Amino acid sequence: MNALMPRFLKSAYRKEPITSFIVIVGAVDAVIGGVDQSWSLLTFGVAMVGIAIALRWWQQQQQEVEPQPQKAQRYLPASSPRTALPTLSASKHNPPR
Repeated sequence: MNALMPRFLKSAYRKEPITSFIVIVGAVDAVIGGVDQSWSLLTFGVAMVGIAIALRWWQQQQQEVEPQPQKAQRYLPASSPRTALPTLSASKHNPPR
């Protein structure tokens, strides 16, 4: 087995855990159905893998369509006077600890 395959699987699973879980369950069902010659389980597993791939593709299309935020929201007005906040100064009588 290729040494890069486990690294690829870990990164794919971290990015999309739900879709990856559905693909894994579907693949296991397909393998069990193929080995046991249970055609209904094989079909169900292949269908689950197909649905997971379609779900991932749909999610990726939705991310591309969403517009990026224009600007960061400001909580203070840009033209606030500098004297609105008191200046901090260290007191000579009570030094910081």
